[in-house]
Amino acid sequence: MHETSRRSFLAGSAALPAAAALPGIPSLVPMTEIRAATDTVAADLARYIGFGGKQAGGPGDIACGNWLASELQRLGFAVERQDVSTPFFDAERCELTSGAAKAPVWPQPIVTPTGPDGVTGTVVRVDPAGRSDFPLENAIALIDLPFGRWSTALAKPIREPVLAAFAAGAKAAIIVTNGPTGKVIALNADGRKAMFPGPVAVLAPEDAQPFLAAAARREAATLHLVGTGGRRPAFNFVGRIDRGKDRWLAVSTPRSGWYGCAAERGPGIATWLWLARWASKAVQDHNLAFICNSGHEYENLGAAETLKATAPKPAETHFWLHLGANVAGRDWHDAAGSMQPLPSIDPQRFLSVSRSLLPLARSGFAGHVGLETPYPSDVLSAGELNEVIGAGYQTVAGVFGIHRFHHVAQDDARCVDAHNVAVTAAGFQLFLERVLRGDPSGSAA
Repeated sequence: MHETSRRSFLAGSAALPAAAALPGIPSLVPMTEIRAATDTVAADLARYIGFGGKQAGGPGDIACGNWLASELQRLGFAVERQDVSTPFFDAERCELTSGAAKAPVWPQPIVTPTGPDGVTGTVVRVDPAGRSDFPLENAIALIDLPFGRWSTALAKPIREPVLAAFAAGAKAAIIVTNGPTGKVIALNADGRKAMFPGPVAVLAPEDAQPFLAAAARREAATLHLVGTGGRRPAFNFVGRIDRGKDRWLAVSTPRSGWYGCAAERGPGIATWLWLARWASKAVQDHNLAFICNSGHEYENLGAAETLKATAPKPAETHFWLHLGANVAGRDWHDAAGSMQPLPSIDPQRFLSVSRSLLPLARSGFAGHVGLETPYPSDVLSAGELNEVIGAGYQTVAGVFGIHRFHHVAQDDARCVDAHNVAVTAAGFQLFLERVLRGDPSGSAA
């Protein structure tokens, strides 16, 4: 999201306009019912958060997938699973040391281990422009990123300095993910092959100062990335209700991620469940495909496999809605050196829609912070929505974003509010009602 398009790129609780009833699709729930539904959303969020870490193929991801599949089966969906091979690394010792300084690091996937003795070299700082004052031959490159809400190692400001450091002879690279929390920001990676020719790790900005000082003094450091890695099975699934119609509604969301992913994934999961419960009863003139992918953190690995094998064909799909990251994460105040949670939604969430849907999206999401300014999908798209568009689906929408604790271990229950998620989910229900009845303007009929 540091480029305009990765493909080339909820406090908004104003009264939701009522949709007129139409055959097969009842009207939107009123705000009173949204408030009543908040308890269900809260339970869904708590269940998702309770699975703990969600790395693809790990215990939390598998348990979460089983739960979501069972929820769809209870609604009458026929569930088909698809195996996906994903990387993993079980860390035993991952740390950076220099003299008396020691700090934990996050091993950047696909991990190149250092071996038990580690890798030692002079620390050389690489600035945000990719420049270094000293030679990188046999060094440990300390890549001091500019401030940002980072998400993926494929971003040019990350990938290019790391590759350049190895090309200049560095033994290893350490990425300092300067961002809004001061913590390690885990970075998405290619899930099929290692991106870099040597060991790479991520260091929290709050732990970086001793190593920046070591670089200034041209002192040595040792990096240890020790553990067990390889590949393990994960699974995608699709829940279908085939009504024998000639067109499909597809709704997708990923469930996996580096940590607990409370606000990164939780609101998307809860909204996906909301829409599945609604559509299974209300949408009678479309077949339904509700898709849940693993392997998202490996640059949409699961989504790519879904589109090859189990998704409805583009020509048969009326509309595809993708619920990505930060559907409704909480915003924060920075005050007196600490962060305080706000009741409002982080505005760094983006709604991308096919151009034909722009008027409808502007009307339907008026008052929904961040979503109220939708973008045409040929200008801005990201994540798994890129995969959907690239596969040839013509009428699409997707929400994605980077909240303050995105890809941070502290993305926990503090970062999400059930009422905000319920309001957002109701907004997407309204949007779907209007798309399915063919209302491009978003005006009440």
